[in-house]
Amino acid sequence: MPLQNRVTPQGHIISTSARGDWLGNRGVIHNAGKQIVRPYKIKAWIICMLHFRGRHREVMTPDRWTELFFLDEATAFSAGHRPCFQCRYADHVRFKAAWLKGNPQYGFTDKTSIIEIDNILQKERIDRKGNKVTYTALAQSLPDGAFIGIDGDPYLIANGQMYGWSPFGYGKGLALPAGKAVTVLTPASIVNAFGAGYKPQMGV
Repeated sequence: MPLQNRVTPQGHIISTSARGDWLGNRGVIHNAGKQIVRPYKIKAWIICMLHFRGRHREVMTPDRWTELFFLDEATAFSAGHRPCFQCRYADHVRFKAAWLKGNPQYGFTDKTSIIEIDNILQKERIDRKGNKVTYTALAQSLPDGAFIGIDGDPYLIANGQMYGWSPFGYGKGLALPAGKAVTVLTPASIVNAFGAGYKPQMGV
């Protein structure tokens, strides 16, 4: 049975034989039996490279942070993660700059700590009951890389179309719902960062 370590656009952690292109971290969220026992331990939910400086990790080592995996970067962002400061420094800088540009309502500057942004993301990704936070918007108003939910299923917006998500990849492109508000899965401030210029890696 595959380990429960693959993340969906809704932020759920599932068991699947599908592989991922990115590594994620929410702290130590597994037990000695390699079972997920909590949704997160820290507010810094990050997206890491699979390979970095030749380092090797044994997946779900006891008392070490839990390795999570994503189909693509857009999926990781939808779940509420953001680029790692260490292994993805250049992407971290790009994301922070786009986030600040896209979210002027917070009054942050380039001197603002990423911790402050993580605090905003924490409120946007999960509520006090552990449910994913969503909001509504017109599909045509959303930038490439954003995820929407229709009848409980996640769809990636890209190239003026939407693509159904599965752990193994995307379906064919479909027309966006015209003039209809849809449920947005990607946190609002991250959607704003996409609109301000950050282009997430997408598997379509």
